[in-house]
Amino acid sequence: MIGLAIAGGAYVSTVDEATFCGLLFNATRAVNPLFALLDPEAAHRVAVSAASHGFVPREKRPDPAILGLEVWGRKFSNPIGLAAGFDKHAEAVEGLLGLGFGFMEIGSVTPMPQEGNPKPRIFRLPKEGAIINRCGFNSEGIVVVAKRLGAQHGKRKMENTSSSPHSMNDEVKQGGKAGPGILGVNIGKNKTSEDAVADYVQGVHTLSQYADYLVINISSPNTPGLRKLQGRKQLKDLVKKVQAARDEMQWAEDGPPPLLVKIAPDLSKQDLEDIAAVALALRLDGLIISNTTISRPDPVSQHPLAGEAGGLSGKPLFEMSTNVLKEMYILTRGKVPLVGCGGVSSGEDAYKKIRSGASLVQLYTAFAYGGPALIPLIKAELAECLERDGFKSVQEAVGADCR
Repeated sequence: MIGLAIAGGAYVSTVDEATFCGLLFNATRAVNPLFALLDPEAAHRVAVSAASHGFVPREKRPDPAILGLEVWGRKFSNPIGLAAGFDKHAEAVEGLLGLGFGFMEIGSVTPMPQEGNPKPRIFRLPKEGAIINRCGFNSEGIVVVAKRLGAQHGKRKMENTSSSPHSMNDEVKQGGKAGPGILGVNIGKNKTSEDAVADYVQGVHTLSQYADYLVINISSPNTPGLRKLQGRKQLKDLVKKVQAARDEMQWAEDGPPPLLVKIAPDLSKQDLEDIAAVALALRLDGLIISNTTISRPDPVSQHPLAGEAGGLSGKPLFEMSTNVLKEMYILTRGKVPLVGCGGVSSGEDAYKKIRSGASLVQLYTAFAYGGPALIPLIKAELAECLERDGFKSVQEAVGADCR
């Protein structure tokens, strides 16, 4: 063991930082299959714990310049983000952003702590590249999450203060409140709450100061009655009150965080038209398209687990969510920034989302299966796709298939 340590140290000293970084990411491929031996929820807890304690590789290589873009006045080093649901309680923000995501989203966070639905509630479909879950907004509550984010925010400010003025300004310009990447905070409602609006307003008042952007989650299929909030009248009333709650708070020169709504893929044409009308009328800052689906498209429909209640995520969701994304881009005339989510597992998938109208792209299920090594691969493939088709930036490609 001592000989191996000495030999390893000698080798590391002979390679440059970028090469060593690549080796670390590739090494995770050997570890990732071990997670399949664990219960899905136990594997998830181990992964979050590993990221929270820094037992994951840290991306030291700069992103390809072609991937950089600006949305909501915030600079993203790349458009690839981690969707809500992985780090529900903001336990591993620094470690996960350090993997090289351009942004990540914590939550959903509910006002009061709640256990969520009974276990088992997460089911793997590895051959289909899919997961069915019915977690039901299991959350430690906004007070615990606010304390955690506040501590991270304080640490970040101290690091900035101790930095030289030049490096500090550069870092803040390129990153967000949580560090080098942009942090989104996804807010949900408690299962037993009779006043959904009050729950979302409470979440905004408590957590928005730590967010680079906020998300109202009204599309999880695992909280009874939640998806009814996507109706035109209900959505308009909710967004107006949440916007007012955000805007009544005191903000610095950079202003309040953008407000987004996350919608379901299981919506009719009329539903989409209603949501688009509300988004345009109220100048909503963005839409995330989409959450999990309650349908069971092929090949999942033939799977023994197809009858399990819950939302389906992963590869079988890609086509459905991308079609909704494209439809929403057309309905909003490209005036509302869209985040494409659902079934992304490669750079080509991310590119298709962008061409269908997404400014930013999120993944979850593919990351759960593929681990950290997937992130640099997706970014490299996306850069190749853009260059192949003659685009000079991500923003040039947004909505290309809708023109």
